[in-house]
Amino acid sequence: MSIPPPEVTLTDEHRVACDGAGAIRPGPGYTPAALGHPRVWLEIDEHGYVDCGYCDRRFVLRGGPADGVDQATLPDISEGADPGHR
Repeated sequence: MSIPPPEVTLTDEHRVACDGAGAIRPGPGYTPAALGHPRVWLEIDEHGYVDCGYCDRRFVLRGGPADGVDQATLPDISEGADPGHR
């Protein structure tokens, strides 16, 4: 059984940064960004998506091969899975 990623972020960039606190912003209900993880830079390759190894957030390239696909059917490539072999 495949489990969808906890959060999917569409992006127009091939190179993205993740600190686990993307949705944490000052204001009502503010949560300190210290609850995230160290900032890592991730590169979206020919599969059209990349998963953060810390928080499992998935970044999908807008208009790429993974855009519009049921995310639960895609393997977690942060774990070294080969998306070509589902």
